[in-house]
Amino acid sequence: MVLRLDARDEARLAGDEGEGQRMATSIVVRLAAAMEADHLLDVTGAHVDACLYLGPAMLDFADRLADAGATVSVPTTLNVSSLDLRHPDLYRGDPDDARAARRLMERYEEMGCRPTWTCAPYQSEARPGFGEHVAWAESNAISFANSVLGARTHRYGDFVDISCAVTGRAPAAGLHLDANRLATVVYRLDGISADLLDRDVLYPVLGGLVGRSVGKAVPVVDGLPEGVSEDRLKAMCAAAAATGSVGLFHVVGSTPEAPDLATALGGREPARVVEVTPSDLRAARDRLTTGVGDRLDVVSLGTPHYSVDEIGRLVDLLVDRRVHDDVAMYVSTGRDVLHEVELRGWAARLEAAGVQPVVDTCTYVTPIIRADARTAMTDSAKWAYYAPGNLGLDVAFGSTEDCVESAVAGRVVRDEGIWSGA
Repeated sequence: MVLRLDARDEARLAGDEGEGQRMATSIVVRLAAAMEADHLLDVTGAHVDACLYLGPAMLDFADRLADAGATVSVPTTLNVSSLDLRHPDLYRGDPDDARAARRLMERYEEMGCRPTWTCAPYQSEARPGFGEHVAWAESNAISFANSVLGARTHRYGDFVDISCAVTGRAPAAGLHLDANRLATVVYRLDGISADLLDRDVLYPVLGGLVGRSVGKAVPVVDGLPEGVSEDRLKAMCAAAAATGSVGLFHVVGSTPEAPDLATALGGREPARVVEVTPSDLRAARDRLTTGVGDRLDVVSLGTPHYSVDEIGRLVDLLVDRRVHDDVAMYVSTGRDVLHEVELRGWAARLEAAGVQPVVDTCTYVTPIIRADARTAMTDSAKWAYYAPGNLGLDVAFGSTEDCVESAVAGRVVRDEGIWSGA
């Protein structure tokens, strides 16, 4: 397939709009050719993951682009960084890495990106609408934009994200195209109790099950209650994207491109139907736990970043209670959400209960947890999936209620009853 560029794209490649635009356009064009796109399309916004410091190459690239005069041409948000600027004393890592991470953050701000520092940009008021083309990176954000908002983005990675932001262009390929958004695999829930269907903890578990088994196909889930909340869908997005390569899924009766099963499938028969049973869900839940015994050192919530509603629920669960002295408990969120939480008086209540808010970053990518910690607990399938490798911790997965009960008790406790009759 031949890639056709318009006159402005050609002019940018020739350097007519400066070296920064030339460099960014070159990257987008080469990606488009690799994806066999026949043209580029305009995007209305971008979300950049490359602002997370993972080594010198991250800063080298940002320096080169910023020094060449690149600035973003569409509204652009920034993913988590490697530092919590509101609580700098939490950082336990190498000071040189911290300086490089801070410089990386500054460089992206210099290019005109908004310093949002959150993996959940969709929790802000300004978010893409149905059918809008955007260039988002960060796996859960990509999945949420496509699945829950009905916006359109491919799975963009580091360096491509900022290049699309600078050019305002993206390849007309992948999940931007109608044909690639139709479901081909059906996950049908069978025999799941009404109690479990109405529990938050089901959704990260189900997302993890789908992510591990669907491969590169687009899945559709049938059998959940209609009108699943955004926070529950967010948990599914994060789990499915982390455990697999899911950039888009549909939930019948809840996501905008799946008012019914036939629409999600585009009127075609599915290539595969997967019956999801209670035992399948229990096995998926168990795969998210790597530790044995009840030792507990850390509880980490907020991956993806907690919403205002999720923090409100946490506050309610901790009324007249306090985290055990032997346990460190963290809740990660965006700085905009934390501001609202502070206005409501909830931040003071959390801190009085022994919970440390974390903003701008996440506890599995930044050295915040103490070095001698051995076992952590979380309600996030994404955190449970990445933390053992990133941090060398054993992880216990449970519901938010389980995490609070465990933090207060100082040991891992879980409600097995909701799974026994799943």
